[in-house]
Formats: sequence, C-alpha cells, structure tokens
Amino acid sequence: MDWARAVKIIDSAADVWLACHIRPDADALGSMLAVAQALHARGDCRVVASFGEEPFDVPAILRFLPGLDLLAEPSAVPAQPAVMVSFDASSIDRLGILAGPAAAASELIVLDHHASNTGFGTVNLVDPAVAATVVLSCELIDRLGIPLNAAIATDLYAGLAADTGSFKFSSTTPQVHELAARLLRTGIDPGGISRNLYDRAPFSYMGLLAAALERAKLEPSAARGLGLVWTTITKADRERAGLPLDAIDSVIDELRRTDEAEVAAVLKEDDEGTWQVSVRSKEIIDVGAASTALGGGGHARAAGFSAPGGAGGVTADQESGSDGSDTASGVIRALKRLLDTS
Repeated sequence: MDWARAVKIIDSAADVWLACHIRPDADALGSMLAVAQALHARGDCRVVASFGEEPFDVPAILRFLPGLDLLAEPSAVPAQPAVMVSFDASSIDRLGILAGPAAAASELIVLDHHASNTGFGTVNLVDPAVAATVVLSCELIDRLGIPLNAAIATDLYAGLAADTGSFKFSSTTPQVHELAARLLRTGIDPGGISRNLYDRAPFSYMGLLAAALERAKLEPSAARGLGLVWTTITKADRERAGLPLDAIDSVIDELRRTDEAEVAAVLKEDDEGTWQVSVRSKEIIDVGAASTALGGGGHARAAGFSAPGGAGGVTADQESGSDGSDTASGVIRALKRLLDTS
C-alpha cells in the first residue's frame, strides 16, 4: 500500500473531501470522522465530510460520535474535487450520489478492509486482514503526524468495537486489543460507546423484533447441512413501529444466536421496496462470496446484498399480516444455492 503517496497528496492539498458509504455504520462514519477531526485539528487545509444519500441523515445510534459538525450535505461536494478520500466502501457505487465526484477526482484515496474491494481509487489503501477500516484511518493519522485525542479515539474505538462485534468476532486479534488499549489511554468512555452502539432502542423496536423473530424460519438442510435461519422485516413493519431502516440493523444479532444454524439472514424492505439483505455466519460458510455473487459484498462472516422485491405487491387488507414471504422466498432460494457451494 502506497502510504507515502497518500500522505504526500493530503499534505499538499488545500481542500480534502471525505466520503463514506451510504447508510453508514460505526466503522464507516467513525473512520471518516476520525480523519476529518485530525485534519481539522492540524488546520492547514479545509476538510469536509459527507456520505452520498438524500435525505442526508446520520443514523440515530451514531449521533454521539464526535466530529458531526464537520459533516456537510452531499450537494456541497464539488463535481471534480482535487483530493477525495473514501472510507469503508468496497466499490464506487457504495458512495451513492458521491460516486460521480469520486470518479472525477484528480486523486481518490480509498481506505477499506473488504476483500471484495474493486480498487477504484488512484491510491488504494486496502487491507482485508485488518479488523476494521478505522485501523487504516488510525495508521493514516499516525503517518500524517497528527496526535490522537479523546474525540478522535472515540470515533476509532466505535468502529473497532462495532466491526469486531464488541471484540467477539474472529477478527479480534492481539493487534485489535493493542489498538483498543492505545485508544483507551486517551481517556475515552468505552462503556458509553458500548451503550450507544448496543444498548439503546425505542420501545417500538421491541414489538418489531418480536414480530421478526416469530416469523423466523429455520432450514437445517441449507448451507451444506449446517443450517440457515432467516426472517423478513417489511416496510409496513417499520412504519407501524415508526423506525427508519438503520434502526433495525441489530435484529440479525439476535437471529444469529440460533444453535442449529451456521448462517443467519435478515431481509429488510427499504422505502423503495427493495430487500436489503444482511447475512452472517459463525465459523465455516463464506457469506462474503455468496453475497458478492448476488451483487453485494463484504467479509467471510458478515456480508450483504440488495435484491428487488419486498412486500410492495400485497394488498392493503393483507399488509398488516404480510411478511413479504412470496417475494422473499426467491431471494432465499438464490442465497441457499450459493451457500451450498461457499
């Protein structure tokens, strides 16, 4: 990875435009805000961060992250920026409406840890071996000679905790704990970060979770006989609960507890009627390969893809009880075929 070139580009830039993937998670937003704050603290360039979707809205569980004041609407990003840096995006289309400015940038520095990364930058700082993109953001900050403070470390720790499942996943290496210790020494509040990421939800989420778990299906013969458990969450479910799409991401963490299933999948209908599919595995099945084959991507144990359908075809009198199973079944059949060969 050409760290020296990336540092030279940023050091000589008057403006640095930062972008993370749409529907940002803690790793995407945390890695971007950490670099944004570091560059802002250094004070020798203008730095603006964004993500390419409208309406432009930070997920509720991430609104505790420092540096949100450095965010701007995607419309603020010029059509041809001189220097742009992307975070946690495996392909340029994951930047949403900022894909155009990214493609037109004179220099596009890509920081990412997905094995499915397409190498779309002029400088690609991509390492699938690291646990999270925040690891690469921290290295960039170090190479730029900018010291960590508690605000920057909070963003980095949030991404590290999220992408390691609060230090439970197989990606939790000695290096992960060494970085966590370094971040803790800045005086951050790990308990507060954990509560924001894992232990907060409106009461209406409980009803939605109960409905999703009640309609869950276990298929013991799927995934090479290791088992698949899956469920659906429709737009109607979310509307009844008054929840946006990003508020239901943690449903899969409950579903994946199933002892009889190596793989868990949650099909979430977005506002346009498309299934946003999250897939997780425990030890054996490569869900990243299966998701990539279906037009998505991710890691061996955590990945996702989008699929047309949803429950939009049900009639009004059916809607309250619909789980979208007719349209979801085709998505699951395609996923199962690939899981059997992963």
